[in-house]
Amino acid sequence: MRGLSDARRGTLLLAFAFALAWFGTLEQRRLINPDEGRYAEIPREMVASGDWVTPRLNGIKYFEKPALQYWATAAAYTAFGEHHWTARLWPALTGFLGILATGFAASRLFGAPAGLIAAAVLAGSVLWNVIGHVNTLDMGVSFFLAAAVFALCLAERDETPAREGARWRDGAWLLLALAVLSKGLIGLVLPAATVVAYILWQRDWGLLARIRPWRGLAILVAVTAPWFVAVSLANPEFARFFFIHEHFERFLTKSHGRYQEVWYFVPILLVGILPWIAALPGAIADGWRARPAQRFQPQRFLLVWAVLVFAFFSASSSKLASYILPIFPALAALAGLHLAGSPRRLAWAAGAAIVVAAAALAFVPQVVKLANPTVPAALYAAYQPWLYGGATALLFGGVAALAWSRRGRELAAAIALAAGGFAFGQGFLLGHDSLGSVNSAHDVAVAIAPQLTPGVPFYSVDTYDQTLQFYLKRTTTMVSYRDELGFGIEQEPARFIPDIPAFEATWRAAPAAWAIMSPATHATLAAKGLRMEEVVRDTRRVIVRKP
Repeated sequence: MRGLSDARRGTLLLAFAFALAWFGTLEQRRLINPDEGRYAEIPREMVASGDWVTPRLNGIKYFEKPALQYWATAAAYTAFGEHHWTARLWPALTGFLGILATGFAASRLFGAPAGLIAAAVLAGSVLWNVIGHVNTLDMGVSFFLAAAVFALCLAERDETPAREGARWRDGAWLLLALAVLSKGLIGLVLPAATVVAYILWQRDWGLLARIRPWRGLAILVAVTAPWFVAVSLANPEFARFFFIHEHFERFLTKSHGRYQEVWYFVPILLVGILPWIAALPGAIADGWRARPAQRFQPQRFLLVWAVLVFAFFSASSSKLASYILPIFPALAALAGLHLAGSPRRLAWAAGAAIVVAAAALAFVPQVVKLANPTVPAALYAAYQPWLYGGATALLFGGVAALAWSRRGRELAAAIALAAGGFAFGQGFLLGHDSLGSVNSAHDVAVAIAPQLTPGVPFYSVDTYDQTLQFYLKRTTTMVSYRDELGFGIEQEPARFIPDIPAFEATWRAAPAAWAIMSPATHATLAAKGLRMEEVVRDTRRVIVRKP
């Protein structure tokens, strides 16, 4: 009993130390364009306006995504103030909970050693730990989807008592509802497709009845309908835009400008799963392998989920690297199953990580070659020490993992490799703030904020810097630029100046005004004789006021 108590104490201390590392860096970086600025600003405007039903971005209706993360971030602002860490708290919290959920589920499904290693795999995976510290919507929906998939597996496993299974199934439906409120219909479509594919593969026809779809849909509707109804009543244009444009047209057409080749996610997966790339084939093989003694095959269900989500987004006409994030907990669980009880397999994973770390160290000197007129070489040079540090940490983690695995200490090896992978991802992310002066409006906003007078108009001329509004704590009037704000502008055209000549007339008529624009636009307007006093500039933006 004493040994067990010590083991638990050690596990808790390790979890606490990891939590400090996970949450401790949220304040350290400037928000970057576009996502971090966008998803920090929408909740700020919710708090400022008191309207938590209709999302607005820069004062314009914005219906691309549901409201759950906006509400969570707005609540964090209300409780703790508007900071970098409160803006990033929701993805960080859901990312951390995803690691705990993966470890718990894998322990119940495949045994305690597999669960601990699965948690280590997910914590160390580059894509998971990076996106867990970036203010996007992808981590929240990934957590809820993964947790729902795990809940269904726990409900269906052969050892689960009937009453406990019913609770897990209700929990799965609740989690799917929260996924829908996080990012839309993929929160239902992808799990439903997974269930159907698994049934067809395993010929487990009874699964459809066991998941109690009518009860589940009632739970889902009860959770999601209030906001969808409220926002539709307040904004009759919402339903068509959200359900048709943001779902069907996003998947079927190139209208969102995010088209990539069908193989786009292959390198994303291989890089994102680092430092566990060598374990990926074995994890997939273990997912495929049948266990005839079991009625329900959780490893196959997790594999179906991972493959289907990967294929779905590969077929989509709209692709971003973070779209496949929901498969990582399932792959981590399968990797835990594959690696548990096999120091030799962990040694192979460690060896591959050492090779990757060496390659990364060799590549770092080449980073400065990415310099361009907008991002000068000096900024990339400042980035290099962070990249060296991250790659070195991965190298040390791989060496330590190799040594532990050769001694048969598989858990220690997994933790060492996970620590190296986590440090590798965080080095990449924290060092990116070296480029923050051009990728964020933080510095120019800090420079001008004391000079701004409430009520004086501020224009965004033929450009849109999505971090500026958060840092200035105010919206700007868009000039000429539409892009993702186009639909909202169509609904409220009075909030928009359609072209540069109209802006020039407005500027001349205003007793006082401010504007942000690109250096090229500034040069054009100055050449035309528009009276502007330059206040601050960098390589991407110029801020002026009317003299």
